[in-house]
Amino acid sequence: MYTGGTEPAKAPETAKEFTDCYILERLFSTSLVVLVSIQFPRKLKVYHFKKGSEICNYSYSNTILSVKLNRYRLVVCLEENLHIHNLKDMKCLHTIRDTPPNPNGLMALSADENCYIAYPVSCSAGEVQIFDGKNLQNKLMIPAHNSPLAAMAFDNSGRMLATASEKGTVIRVFSLADSTKLFELRRGVIRNASIYSLTFSCNDKYLCTSSNTETVHIFKLDHQAEPPPDDGGYWSFMGRVFREGANMLPYPMTEMWKQERSFATALVPSSQCRKVATIASIGGETRVLVATEDGYLYIFNLDTYMGGVCSLERTHK
Repeated sequence: MYTGGTEPAKAPETAKEFTDCYILERLFSTSLVVLVSIQFPRKLKVYHFKKGSEICNYSYSNTILSVKLNRYRLVVCLEENLHIHNLKDMKCLHTIRDTPPNPNGLMALSADENCYIAYPVSCSAGEVQIFDGKNLQNKLMIPAHNSPLAAMAFDNSGRMLATASEKGTVIRVFSLADSTKLFELRRGVIRNASIYSLTFSCNDKYLCTSSNTETVHIFKLDHQAEPPPDDGGYWSFMGRVFREGANMLPYPMTEMWKQERSFATALVPSSQCRKVATIASIGGETRVLVATEDGYLYIFNLDTYMGGVCSLERTHK
């Protein structure tokens, strides 16, 4: 639990306070940032960076592992607790206690006013608890994967949740209305991977994922259309054969056959370090942006019609 409210606000002494942090989160495109420094890993500081002023700081009983915020809530994740604050006055509204050990601080917060919070509820399986951060009550539990969770992300409207397990081969997207599985997306077949990030595009039409491999995968979230009517032709016959043949395979192979493959990929030169990826519109064009731990930003072109391998537009150091 946090241990006693705010301390008197003060301006940061130097920009070093920002460079020595290991957690830094910004409230969308505003001037409000929260940070946790390496020197004081149990203290959360809230800054207005344009004014150069510290608004408040909070201390907790254990190391802060992750922080998420939107316009209504700020959520602080410790290894076995989650603290939910009202962003306007930083009052602690609720504490979710005695969660399963979560050493990576895995959680997600939706951007909308519902303030849904997702966090793992098992150390051995990929079960996700969805907590209503607006009304401060449990909403639903999603049995997402057989293996422990590695990554989670809400879409921008707060209607869907994407999840990946430690195996990293399959990504699933669920409806938050009733926990229905909407999409099952296959990142790889043989090669397991550590998933570093899951990100929806602003229009929620694409899902981008990065991992410890060199490939960033972009999935197109289109609901699969119904099969075309059988006109008796060759391609209708072959389509029927494949569909019926898939249903005769063992269950794991049937599931693999039905999983959707990536719409596009981007190959990142810095393949060994951690990376995060997202999709943005720059100058009216759709781009894939990949930031790597070794200090590079790669910008790729995404062909929204054909997909395929994205071409590298430019690189920033």
